[in-house]
Amino acid sequence: MRIGIIGTGVAGSLLAEALLDAPGIAVTAYERVAAGDQAEAGTGLNVGPNALKALRLHMPARHAALRAASLPWRRWFVDLTDGTRLLDLDLLDLAEEPGLRIRWSELYRLLRAPVAGCTRNGHALDALEEDAAGRLVPVFRTADGLVRDGGFDLLVGADGRYSRLRALTCGEPEGTLLGVGIWRLLVTEASDCPYDDYGQWFHGNARLLSFRVPGNAVYIAGTFPLEGGGQIPAETRTEAAQRALFTPKDSPPCPAVAWMLDKVAAHLADIHWARSATAPLQRHDPSGRALFLGDAAQAMVPTLGQGATQAVECGVLAAQVLRRGGSVAEIAALRDPRVRFVRDFSLEASDTLAPGVDVVEGTRAKASPDFLAKLRRTYTEVA
Repeated sequence: MRIGIIGTGVAGSLLAEALLDAPGIAVTAYERVAAGDQAEAGTGLNVGPNALKALRLHMPARHAALRAASLPWRRWFVDLTDGTRLLDLDLLDLAEEPGLRIRWSELYRLLRAPVAGCTRNGHALDALEEDAAGRLVPVFRTADGLVRDGGFDLLVGADGRYSRLRALTCGEPEGTLLGVGIWRLLVTEASDCPYDDYGQWFHGNARLLSFRVPGNAVYIAGTFPLEGGGQIPAETRTEAAQRALFTPKDSPPCPAVAWMLDKVAAHLADIHWARSATAPLQRHDPSGRALFLGDAAQAMVPTLGQGATQAVECGVLAAQVLRRGGSVAEIAALRDPRVRFVRDFSLEASDTLAPGVDVVEGTRAKASPDFLAKLRRTYTEVA
């Protein structure tokens, strides 16, 4: 069986590595960026305990490598921006092991290195054709022009929420904007940072999220309501607007928030701005010749840190099905109910980002038995 993997992000790299020694399977991976180019991966992320469980069960060497290159994610605390504590969870009360905190660039380096020998860099999917046997033939745009690499029994789209393979085989998905703006920043000189593990700070429905990552760096993200779900206004992308969003009305910000706002002011030009959105779940095309993994299949809100985490589950578990000769339909049966649960729960957990929701009441509800049971299920129910 000849398998082509479009994209060597989280799911694509893990799938390729897990299939390298599979009898009867030949794997070629294609990546649009040049070898070693991680310029698009400038910030940090947290990966949930469920991803680490999937790796521990099925790819222990990769589990060990990621653990060695990251910081543990054990706490999740929520404060108001004046420092009032609303929630403080220990993940080990809910999971079998902690999650992790890491830079995107380091994550990509660790995942792509084992599959460098089967990866063709500088290949951007441009079009699809079909050979005489009815197999899909990808057409790639490269520095030397358009190239073809023969037909594949299965093409895997692991090329992100704007998947070209999904668009070519199923049409462009209609995304749903959630009426929330989001920005991200990696502060690379952070020896004076007054906090460590994963924290959130609310002022009304505007929220800061931040944590340390290796290399004396700190990842910071801000979210804020957008009227009508429209574009982010230019006046919002200013130091004054961001300070107003996150500064308490009747008191100074707590030291953590004050530190973050000063870093935003100093690095405003480095911030990446976006709008939070989801896309419909799509696991494969109607013919079963194209399989979608990670964000290409299931773009979701980032509230519970399950975007990259579910991509890990996708890559690891799809490989187990394919290794035993299973089909894309079997992968869908294994993954889709799990993904639907996590997507719905992540949306539920995003309630405090919506205008008009009481942040104090909504956050304290996350200590309820019902919410914690769903969080435990998220962190432990890995196939």
